[in-house]
Amino acid sequence: MTEFKDNLKKLRLQAGLTQGELAHKLGTSQSRIGMYESGQRQPNFEMLDKLADFFKTDMNYLITGSHENNLGQFDNIIPIKRRKIPILGEIACGEPIFAEETYEMLDTGEEGFDFCLRCTGDSMINANIKDGDMVFIHRQDMVENGEIAAVIIENDVTLKRVSYYPEKNTLILKPENPKYTDLVYVGSELDSIHILGKAVAVQSKL
Repeated sequence: MTEFKDNLKKLRLQAGLTQGELAHKLGTSQSRIGMYESGQRQPNFEMLDKLADFFKTDMNYLITGSHENNLGQFDNIIPIKRRKIPILGEIACGEPIFAEETYEMLDTGEEGFDFCLRCTGDSMINANIKDGDMVFIHRQDMVENGEIAAVIIENDVTLKRVSYYPEKNTLILKPENPKYTDLVYVGSELDSIHILGKAVAVQSKL
């Protein structure tokens, strides 16, 4: 497994770009690219997304140097793997809160996801998602009605069960705790909301 800083430098050199040229194409500074490559700074989710699109690769390769992205097996015994995973801060299981990205090494047998979110609050307890749990997210722009997703609301992120009714131009984000009310967005309110990804697994602390 290689580190992000090494993978970025390798991709940049393969593209025949200087740090300054790459920075210009990404709309950032040369010093920031330099700090990425020296390991002094880690990119946020938006920058990882830009880099993955620019180099036509995936986030997993940028972070680990591996293109492996198995969807997992339905066996009772799941091998434990230690992976460097982007942790998109804390996600609200209650009121939406801002998510800031860091990285963490996690022991996990789960595959088919792009990053994790650390949950706070109790609004999803009936879905067996509790305060402090790590939720594995597969990055995608749309989910089926009834699926649980990480949803960006302006600059905040929340975890809820999603129901979208296009004929009414209405989105309902449903908590899994009866003491919380549904979050309902209609019409132009939907402009500030988008799906970050689908929840595919949960890791709880014993």
